[in-house]
Amino acid sequence: MSAGTLARRARRERTLLLLPVLILLSLVVAIPALRVVLLGFTKTQLSDGVVSSWAGLATHARTFGDGRFLGALRNTALFTGLSVLLEVTLGTALALLLDQSFRGRGALRAVVLVPWALPTSVMALAWAWIFHDTFGMANDLLSRLGLLGEPVAWLAQPATAMAALVVADAWKTTPFVALIVLAGLQGIPSEVLEAARVDGASVAQRFRRITLPLLLPSLVVATLFRAIQSWGAFDIVYVMTGGGPGGSTETLSLYAYQSWFRYLDFGYGAAIAVQGMLVALLLAAVVVRLASRREAE
Repeated sequence: MSAGTLARRARRERTLLLLPVLILLSLVVAIPALRVVLLGFTKTQLSDGVVSSWAGLATHARTFGDGRFLGALRNTALFTGLSVLLEVTLGTALALLLDQSFRGRGALRAVVLVPWALPTSVMALAWAWIFHDTFGMANDLLSRLGLLGEPVAWLAQPATAMAALVVADAWKTTPFVALIVLAGLQGIPSEVLEAARVDGASVAQRFRRITLPLLLPSLVVATLFRAIQSWGAFDIVYVMTGGGPGGSTETLSLYAYQSWFRYLDFGYGAAIAVQGMLVALLLAAVVVRLASRREAE
């Protein structure tokens, strides 16, 4: 049997395995989202009795002139980029450590997963107290180390508030990335690394030329999961900053929530949520495409 036939068979098997998930996602996500998107092309009865075919489309177009939406989009992109970069970097380093043989490795692996297992809202509340300007542990620790002359209001300044969110998110979800990368490391044949060591390759060379390319699928999966989850971040932002100060940490999910439940602007809230989802899907497609090209090289 040729390699091409085996590859096609493997693709068909993967598709069949994913089919139940695709059906479920279509029922609970894709179909409702498509209905909102296509609402602009259906006839809508306005309050003055005039029938318009573009009322729904105008709701989506409204976001492009909404400074608050554009600000939330920028904040979401910044939070996603910083948190994913930090988590993938730290998660890979942590996975490399946990892949080594040492006494107590099993216990350490279990302890590392504790932050990921905690509810996000509880974790966010704890970090909000850590960054409290008067009673927070962050100011106390940095002052004792001589790195701060006076307390910093971490959650009351735009730059430090976003940094605090990224740190809290990285603390919680870095173990998740480490778990995925560790699974990829476990799948690398030890014979390959041993052969490279015998050939005289240094630790850095083995990592760059063997480990990292073989880890690419695991890194792509971890990046995709974390990028999509970070793009939809809500609870950590809602608990720690509420989108403040001055909307500097407001994300698309939080803005959609505010539009829907606070302002009762249901159509606009749905439009924000759907557009945010479409951008996330576009980013995911770009990441997969770039990874596929890199793997094919």
